[in-house]
Amino acid sequence: MPILVTGGAGYIGSQTVLDLLDANEAVVVLDDLSTGFKAAVPPKARLVVGDVGDVMLVSRLIIEHKIDAIIHFAGSIVVPESISDPLHYYLNNASKTRSLIEAAVAGSVSHFIFSSTAAVYGSEGSLPVSEGDPVRPQSPYGRSKLISEWILEDVCRVHPLKYAVLRYFNVAGADPQRGIGQATRGAGHLIKVASEAALGKRQFVEVFGTDYATPDGTCIRDFIHVRDLAIAHRLALARLRNGGSNLTVNCGYGRGYSVMDVLRTVEQIAGTKLDIRKTGRRAGDPVAVVADSSLARSEFGWTPIFGTIDAIVRSTLEWERFRSY
Repeated sequence: MPILVTGGAGYIGSQTVLDLLDANEAVVVLDDLSTGFKAAVPPKARLVVGDVGDVMLVSRLIIEHKIDAIIHFAGSIVVPESISDPLHYYLNNASKTRSLIEAAVAGSVSHFIFSSTAAVYGSEGSLPVSEGDPVRPQSPYGRSKLISEWILEDVCRVHPLKYAVLRYFNVAGADPQRGIGQATRGAGHLIKVASEAALGKRQFVEVFGTDYATPDGTCIRDFIHVRDLAIAHRLALARLRNGGSNLTVNCGYGRGYSVMDVLRTVEQIAGTKLDIRKTGRRAGDPVAVVADSSLARSEFGWTPIFGTIDAIVRSTLEWERFRSY
């Protein structure tokens, strides 16, 4: 049965569309192209340009294509921007997700995969963080995603819609052979920014905060390659289709790297010295977040293909050298 992928012209969404097509799935992409790219959508997928919050449009697509499952990526993801413009985040993430779920219920869609975030945890819990740990989001971005999780959970209690929530840790890397990478202009992802700087596309790299309670004073993050994350979505959907119950899982590798660790890795692999400029802390940034991803491994057999920071950095540098859009 066809799958509707919202935000399927974006970074993670387009990689997941490719993975689904490789598995002989039929895919319809809904994207407003505000941050996504038409060129990122493979020809075998049908692209519909529109707003995920448009209930009438989504309902028509569900009926027209007999949609069996929705994978929902569309949303806003920049933590500092969410702090300066919270209303936009609650509209674009929480309110429009609610509208999408409404259309899914009305159209008798069976399965819903939701793109969430490790930002729901904050930085006061244990490391590594597991799905049962307290949720304490520190930004409107994290809160808007958590609200969306709650909406999905409440709705699925009373309607025959099954869901899987995937809480992403720091997504990075690229699929340069198939032309997929992080192409959003001005994107603030650390490995992308550092790779651009290493290749002369940026003049310098800013480090936000060097006084955290970590070994080198910079924040610690768990990184996951975008291709491994795409595979996790397909496996989560397969589990639901096979009768699996509702599920929330972490998607990360379970190893933390500081900001300075990452920058030194980029320097080493690129063979160049970065202009690193240290500045004050950025609002909303947790100190350290590392995933316990054992539930994803046990529940749907997710086994990362990449799994190392070196592989992530190498693929990002290759993408930035030869990117086509």
